[in-house]
Amino acid sequence: MKAEASVQRIRARAFTIPTDKPEADGTMAWDSTTLVLVEVSAGGTAGLGYTYSGASIVELIEDKLAKAVEGLDAFNPQRAWQLMQHQVRNLGREGLAATAISAVDAALYDLKARLLDLPLATMLGSYRDCVAIYGSGGFTSYSDDELKDQLAAWVSNDGCAFVKMKIGAHPEDDPRRVERAKRAIGNARLFVDANGAYNVRQAIDLARLFVEHDVVWFEEPVSSDDLEGLAEIRKRVPGVIEVAAGEYAYTVDYVRRMLEAQAVDVQQADITRCGGVTAFLQIGALCEAYHIDLSGHCAPALHLHVACASPRLRHLEWFHDHVRIEHMLFDGAPRPKHGMIRPDLSRPGNGLIFKEKDAARYAA
Repeated sequence: MKAEASVQRIRARAFTIPTDKPEADGTMAWDSTTLVLVEVSAGGTAGLGYTYSGASIVELIEDKLAKAVEGLDAFNPQRAWQLMQHQVRNLGREGLAATAISAVDAALYDLKARLLDLPLATMLGSYRDCVAIYGSGGFTSYSDDELKDQLAAWVSNDGCAFVKMKIGAHPEDDPRRVERAKRAIGNARLFVDANGAYNVRQAIDLARLFVEHDVVWFEEPVSSDDLEGLAEIRKRVPGVIEVAAGEYAYTVDYVRRMLEAQAVDVQQADITRCGGVTAFLQIGALCEAYHIDLSGHCAPALHLHVACASPRLRHLEWFHDHVRIEHMLFDGAPRPKHGMIRPDLSRPGNGLIFKEKDAARYAA
């Protein structure tokens, strides 16, 4: 353990990785994903964090956020988080600024744990030693065979008890696709994610059809900004279906408003968007206060340790794109067993080591 250490340098880099095939959900399509890596140095040690965002935040991180953080006590990431929030006041705290803060905050916690020579989950204090995952992908751009093969593999290879597919691009075809997906996964339960593609009436009508195929989770049936619509859907869908949303929460206040509106059965949050470890733990405390379970959105390798330290954490999203990228670019990315992932407590910090040579070809 280093007796004291001040943050010396913040470095950010962007890497753009093409998808393995065209991907789409209910409201957009994409062919690449950009990961922004942040490394924070202090006391001869470096911590790493990252976000899935835009390459434009590299300058924001190395300029404005670095000015707020460099020279601070590396053992006090909460103070750095607070100062970063103040630093972006005139830019706006949401969107790109929130993703930038998230990556720096995650790196600061990793740095602190490495300075203490402790796994991050141990440093934070754990409620559990492993976390359930659900397979996620099933893009609307996939053929029926691609959809079935991907969902079935999560069940047979990774032991997932739940899998999620995208819907909403062609609402008239969604009941048929859902029925095909259910046949492919056997006794596993099916989640659907509309990414806000429906209106309230459509979502309620389709939920009554989906329940016939063992759908138990309806994510963003309408825009997550439509809290009244989400609450109305939650009241009127069949009781076995849970309504989930929150992946676009860029602030803790956003989550508070969603919980106050009784808009969800399960609250989602994304450590790469919401403000990093600091904010994810705050959101976990809010969920505990409202007696609502929390689910981590995407980026499973970065979520893993804080998920172990969060009360009422139900599961993490084993998202196809991010799982693929994290195994390509990081040594130590978790691998599932019986539908669970667990932190490697033999490694300090978040347990991840960036693969410089493998990542070089994707530098933005």
